[in-house]
Amino acid sequence: MANINWNDGRLITLGEGQGATCTVLNKGQLYGLVFYNSAGNDTGADVTIVWGNGNPPETIHVPGTTGNQGLASVFFLNGTDTTTVSATVLPNQPGAQVQTYIASVKMPVNTSGINNISLPADSTPHSFNKFTRYYTVPASHWYNVQINSNINQFISVLFTEQKATVYVVNAAGDISSFITGVGSAKSLSQYSIVTSAYQTISQPIIGNGSQYVFVNADSVQDSQSATIAFTSLSALYAAHDEAEKSA
Repeated sequence: MANINWNDGRLITLGEGQGATCTVLNKGQLYGLVFYNSAGNDTGADVTIVWGNGNPPETIHVPGTTGNQGLASVFFLNGTDTTTVSATVLPNQPGAQVQTYIASVKMPVNTSGINNISLPADSTPHSFNKFTRYYTVPASHWYNVQINSNINQFISVLFTEQKATVYVVNAAGDISSFITGVGSAKSLSQYSIVTSAYQTISQPIIGNGSQYVFVNADSVQDSQSATIAFTSLSALYAAHDEAEKSA
């Protein structure tokens, strides 16, 4: 069974009987393994995840889709529980194939195949395409993130060092089968899901000088019109106060 060195967390493709192992997870850091079904023939894939020898393996299902258009399945774990994680598409799944990478505030280290972009706090809507990772280091004041999509069930994830928030715009059903976690990521509720029945989610975020990362967890098709805007509320209020003084 082929096994890939995945210590850089890069975007890889796993077929039937292939696996990948990362041995350098950092203590205290939350990670999300992001899986897309890329078989292109509507063949689903069961991926077995081993996260340390003392823990029973987990199996997640990545639903089949045609044209590489499906949602991602996201698996959360914390480096405090294990330094090693492996993902394997087991044999006897003819035609099964997934694309996957490791997301966190630091990963993937190798961003080949990922749109790795700095997110300015300029209030401007920026395209939020598939395989896009926006990063920012907000100062210690309030900001607002706004995610827009006119497609049902558009999904993205915000990562901080030990927390993740899954945003679902135009929520149309239960996504719990796509979003799973183990260990302290689950028991300490280190990931949460925020849904909106409308085309916009707008959420306040407090900065603390550490890195924040937003990743797309949706298909090419569903991401065509998706945007993300990041606003410094402190700068906005300062500009407003200055305008009032000048009036």
